[in-house]
Amino acid sequence: MSIGLERIGAVIAETQVVRPTGRVAAIEGGMIRVAGLSEVARLGDLVRFGPARDSAGQEPLRGEVLQLGADTLAVLPEGPAEGLAIGRPATLLGPVRIAPDDSWLGRVVDPYGVPLDGAPLLPGDTPRSLSGAPLNPTRRRELGERLETGLSVFNTLLPIVRGQRLGLFAGSGVGKSTLLALLAQGVQADVVVIALIGERGREVREFIERILGPQGMARTVLVVATSDRSAALRRRCARAAMTVAEHFRDSGRHVLLLADSVTRMAEAHREIALATGEPASLRGFPPSTMGMIAGLCERAGPGEEGGTGDITALFTVLVAGSDMEEPVADALRGVLDGHVVLDRQIAERGRFPAIDVLRSVSRSLPQAASDPENTLIEEARRLMGAYARAEMMVQAGLYSSGSDPMVDRAIEAWPKLDAFVGRREAKDTKASFVALAGCMPRARPGRGGR
Repeated sequence: MSIGLERIGAVIAETQVVRPTGRVAAIEGGMIRVAGLSEVARLGDLVRFGPARDSAGQEPLRGEVLQLGADTLAVLPEGPAEGLAIGRPATLLGPVRIAPDDSWLGRVVDPYGVPLDGAPLLPGDTPRSLSGAPLNPTRRRELGERLETGLSVFNTLLPIVRGQRLGLFAGSGVGKSTLLALLAQGVQADVVVIALIGERGREVREFIERILGPQGMARTVLVVATSDRSAALRRRCARAAMTVAEHFRDSGRHVLLLADSVTRMAEAHREIALATGEPASLRGFPPSTMGMIAGLCERAGPGEEGGTGDITALFTVLVAGSDMEEPVADALRGVLDGHVVLDRQIAERGRFPAIDVLRSVSRSLPQAASDPENTLIEEARRLMGAYARAEMMVQAGLYSSGSDPMVDRAIEAWPKLDAFVGRREAKDTKASFVALAGCMPRARPGRGGR
């Protein structure tokens, strides 16, 4: 009880009684020009239009400062500006900060740290900037030990290690969210932080109740900005989730961060950047998009030496038409420690997760596996590659058995390997490698091993 009173007292002490106030000078091109705050406002500050609450108890319109001028500043509103008039008061609220706390576990919040689940929630003791303090690269630890995931393919062919940053690339409706939920349930971690960026509103409750359940929610913080929220909130969602993850990392815990999806964050950033006049260059995305993505990803990963924890991160990317060369996918792939590709054709024939192993890479290998395990992984990928090259001939009946010993072995192993990749309930890594070894064809007298 005393701890709660202390935190309430801290909130009251930090409350500003007097705030700078300006006036709406113009509304043009989706931007609101505000006069009277140019000397005190900073880029990224929040501005509130009107009183804290109107007569009906509704939240006021807020916006983010995107441009500063000598006389006016440009504010991007976070909602419709209907009803806003010239001369309306504009109150400067200052920079966006959130104060995560251990009591946030099991809760659903928006990018401001405001609870969305109907129960009160107090902020923690230390407000944090959403930009985050960059870690010293010379003091960061190396990637850690291999993690149990509950999925055979990630326990073997595509291992995930502590502090790794992995990309999940998929088109719409291929099973991306389902795979993300399975990893949220199965990956070893002390805390799970999930950012749902631009998701459909109905999926939030489904994710909480059906996928995570009470046991999963007990170690999880959800940061949500649904598709009907403003571009500023959708862009801020990923940074807010990363800030929450950094709170738990700095207390020495291992955090699993799941961000779904980076594409929607980049689209929100594009909307904002174009409104400020930044030119579109990379298939419609402004140049600053790449730096924003890299900056977010670099905040995840291993912590520094000296007692901090790690953030193991999975970022999802929506790739239209399986185009891995589109700007967001290409930028993300270049800064991560591996990528997993989901294929629509695999999903259409009924195998989930629809992972295309040959197009997926985990950069934790070969260090994450022993020499015998690496040999087994290489053999499995070699057989899968041989079958992929000969698949059209096999299905058309043009391949004759005995023409190529490697293809013969691949044809024999393929059904077992395909089923293995789709296994969802793996006991542990050791059992998964035993199962993978069982997929290998036995050597036959008079035939080449490879």
